[in-house]
Amino acid sequence: MPNARLSTPSRRGILAAGGALGLGAALAACGSDSKDSGSGAKSGSAKSGPWSFKDDRGTTAKADKVPANVVAFTSVAAALWDYGIECKGVFGPTKTSDGKADVQAGDIDVDKVTIIGNEWGRFNIEKYATLSPDLLVTTVYDTAGTLWSVPLESKDKILKLAPSVGISVYDRQMTQPLERLLELAGSLGADVKAEKTVKAKKRFEDAAARLRKAAKARPEIQVLIGSASQDIFYVSGSNLSADLEYFKSLGVNLVEPSEKAKKASGGWFENLSWENIDKYPADVIMMDNRTATIQPADIEKPTWKKLPAVKAGQVIPRVTEPIYSYAKCAPILEDLAEAIEKAKKVG
Repeated sequence: MPNARLSTPSRRGILAAGGALGLGAALAACGSDSKDSGSGAKSGSAKSGPWSFKDDRGTTAKADKVPANVVAFTSVAAALWDYGIECKGVFGPTKTSDGKADVQAGDIDVDKVTIIGNEWGRFNIEKYATLSPDLLVTTVYDTAGTLWSVPLESKDKILKLAPSVGISVYDRQMTQPLERLLELAGSLGADVKAEKTVKAKKRFEDAAARLRKAAKARPEIQVLIGSASQDIFYVSGSNLSADLEYFKSLGVNLVEPSEKAKKASGGWFENLSWENIDKYPADVIMMDNRTATIQPADIEKPTWKKLPAVKAGQVIPRVTEPIYSYAKCAPILEDLAEAIEKAKKVG
């Protein structure tokens, strides 16, 4: 995560908010990744004439024509892919150790795109340059406009090679990055009124209505947002993260860590020892689904197994870094709605 130079959390802090902990200096690394890569896929249709897009940093990216060679953070590339924009290169978690698509890769053909860094913070500048990039796209998690997974120590070299776009997912509801990425896709040549897209948006809206209804009908159901590392269990607060802010706006009863505890992390989370993970009662637990975190099935801690929600089988994944397309975000709302509808009061 970016090493924000303001009142926002550190690189490690934001990782902890989502639960990708214990990666240490490896996350800050810059340079060559493994040699897995694919051939570049085509991007948007090559329209003639100038192109521009004002991003959430207030920066306007400009080009003489619609960018064709787009390189994006993996989950952003996956969102663009859903709209028919195939990025030529990606950086961020893309392939797992067995060569399969990472959860953040969505429907991307991971054997087709060029991977210029297969984990957060790894960015092979030489490989990036060979793609003749027209545009770099990623997310933003702070007020400084720090580009997600673009190493600070080499960002100046990287940003000289192509214009960049940052889509903010910080301290706002998930509907905003959804709208912005659809807008960006449209500027790159996607048909934003295509039947597939219209249906996906309708499904998302229906899912939101269902979640609102479920939360209203079951206000007593408390949902805890967790993430596991070897030594620490992290409980995320509902502010700052776009998905959690949206859940809260729909009425979901989210467990809130103490303000004092969150202050140390810039407002994102509270860290608990495994001995104290029963501090907050919960009926449903949503656990960080990213590959850098320990997944529920692999947690052997006795205190975890004793949690009422765990014993009741009321643990579901949290898509901590959503793929911000309507097609990918609708199931997130549906799954949470179903969990609340079916949950037993155990916390």
